[in-house]
Amino acid sequence: MNNLGWTLHGNGRTVTAGAVVSPDERLTWPRTIGIGMQHVIAMFGATLLVPTITGFPVSTTLLFSGIGTALFLLITRGRVPSYLGSSFAFLAPLGATQANGPAAQLGAVLCVGVVLAAIGFVVKFAGRRVLDAAMPPVVTGAVVVLIGLNLAPAATTSFEAQPLIAAVTLVAILLATAIGPGLLGRLGILLGVVVGWVFAALTGGIAQPRLDALNAASWIGLPEFRGPSFELSVILVALPVVIVLVAENVGHVKAVAAMTGKNLDDVAGDALIADGLATTLAGAGGGSGTTTYAENIGVMAATRVYSTAAYWVAALTAIVLAFSPKFGALIFTVPDGVIGGATLVLYGLIGLLGVRIWTDAKVDFADPINLIVVAAALVAGIGDLTLTVGSVELGGIAWGSLGILLGYPIVSALARRAGNGGR
Repeated sequence: MNNLGWTLHGNGRTVTAGAVVSPDERLTWPRTIGIGMQHVIAMFGATLLVPTITGFPVSTTLLFSGIGTALFLLITRGRVPSYLGSSFAFLAPLGATQANGPAAQLGAVLCVGVVLAAIGFVVKFAGRRVLDAAMPPVVTGAVVVLIGLNLAPAATTSFEAQPLIAAVTLVAILLATAIGPGLLGRLGILLGVVVGWVFAALTGGIAQPRLDALNAASWIGLPEFRGPSFELSVILVALPVVIVLVAENVGHVKAVAAMTGKNLDDVAGDALIADGLATTLAGAGGGSGTTTYAENIGVMAATRVYSTAAYWVAALTAIVLAFSPKFGALIFTVPDGVIGGATLVLYGLIGLLGVRIWTDAKVDFADPINLIVVAAALVAGIGDLTLTVGSVELGGIAWGSLGILLGYPIVSALARRAGNGGR
């Protein structure tokens, strides 16, 4: 398969029971475009939330997420369906360095991207044995689980903010997915979001300031570009983010491999290189650092459509919409309750994909080594253990990922030396 060629899956209209639409396949273009739009909806809230919190330009972040996604699809040769959205891992270091100014922060984002790309080249040229040694199924499954379930409080908080709207959204998603015919069933999440948004509009659930911002926004406008500067102290605060980005990217590759039944270990290095280059580019132009998006894994799990054609639709849509402040303002009118109803499903699906990695690989949880190390890492990740090391504050995904990545091989080696391995 070349980067821009896909084989039509079956009749292009339906996905048979138990089958999936592989990355190198697609449905008919109207259906593919519809699913691509669903990926845009899935990534939009989180992608724009990061620049909203950090003060980075929203339209610029959206532009570089679209460009980064296209770059990712090209570098991975269309084998890994993924959207590169804003990474939440950057929130803590960017929040800690606000006094240094946006230019220095962008310099730090750029440096994180360079380091991530360098790690990608090491993985690419050292081969699959690096991943097999560092991230066996017990490790990768744990990383995917904690990434998904670490987001659970964000979903429940949004749900609690507007419980009725959230419940309507959730029920609409469940009904559309369960009984929706054909395309409607595949677009259950998008349909649920639209139903929830309409219900919120009819019941006064959309905040007036968001509507005012929508009315004031222009239809067409250029993104705001900024250049980086480099301050060592700011760079050192941001560099630990690399740990999270490596775990998220490799976990994403493993999750897609589990869902599609394809071995993608040989593309993990390319994925790291691509995300590193996308983050570098974003830092050079004024956007937030990127990562492979867990939200879109949930969409793929729900639709069973892993076609990279849908991600090209999403990438191109994001680039076009980056030049429309009006659309960005429209998306911001989506109320918390709608986001809560949708993410309650999506984040749970991500966590269960990690469980699937364990079951498919027949991970032995009768082995106390597997039990103890995974248990500690999962509680750190799901409980969002947050500790400060020097001036760097790291959250649950970082500590959980670091714990399982380093703890598992160390404890396993100690057990083997003591003659307790595999007991």
